[in-house]
Amino acid sequence: MSWGKIFTALFIFPGMLYAVPMAWLMLWLERKLRARMQGRIGPPFYQPFFDFVKLMAKKPILRSRADAILMTGLPLLAVSAGLVALALLPVFPGSRGFAGDLVLLVAFIEVPSLCAVLAGFASRSIFGQVGATREAVLSITYNLPFLTAVVALAYSAHSLALADIAAAPATWVRAPAVTTILLCLPVKLRINPFSVSNAEQEIYSGPATEFGGSQLAMWELAHGLEWVVLTGLAVCLGLPRTGAPVIDIALFAGLSLVLVVLLSFLAAGTARLKVAQAARFYWRWGMGLALAALILAMLPGIERFIR
Repeated sequence: MSWGKIFTALFIFPGMLYAVPMAWLMLWLERKLRARMQGRIGPPFYQPFFDFVKLMAKKPILRSRADAILMTGLPLLAVSAGLVALALLPVFPGSRGFAGDLVLLVAFIEVPSLCAVLAGFASRSIFGQVGATREAVLSITYNLPFLTAVVALAYSAHSLALADIAAAPATWVRAPAVTTILLCLPVKLRINPFSVSNAEQEIYSGPATEFGGSQLAMWELAHGLEWVVLTGLAVCLGLPRTGAPVIDIALFAGLSLVLVVLLSFLAAGTARLKVAQAARFYWRWGMGLALAALILAMLPGIERFIR
């Protein structure tokens, strides 16, 4: 990949110039739909942007130098990881990454969750620590089916390159694998019924309870970028490209928003599960679908070995 393509992917599309406004749009859409389903009016479309500006203008709570560096650096790291993960997505059929960019993408997708766990303990708040503990437990729970589904797709395409996986012909492997990834979106985005790590009625805002000002603004932006990255990943892996850049961009953005709508309906129409209930769900259904995808991906090799 040339430096020009790297710059375009990181800062223009699907990078910063696209991702930041889309993150605010997705955050607004999720809040608006949940409000309407609950009989409320909801915020105007520009509210997430105004919230970000307002928080950036406020000073964080004064802390020791070490704590201040840690609590400022963690959300910045989460935002940076989200932008890099977006730059790796194979939106266009001709986009080429490198041989192992799938491994790097999965690593960057997990950085915000890891930062949230560290932030909860760094805040020195009991609410933050409880939220961090729940986030860590859920991360172990959902990552096994998520990674198994990703491995199944890579094994089926015989490549760790995202462009090769996205361009691979549709097989029986893709349906259960992409379904598993879709099942993991609510818990990765911390929305109902899997919002146990940031349950406002129980532990305020979980790991972000003690954050304020610009630090909280960056956490909100990081959360919005998670929406963009995860919905975009599902679209890239589940939808074939047309070859027309304008159509591919429109489909990428449009179907990502469709996923936001569906996830918002799910969040508004369900109650929060307990940690044990969420774990059982992903061990039973998520892991079952992921293993089915992996077995289907390995069947041709098993048949050749038997013969």
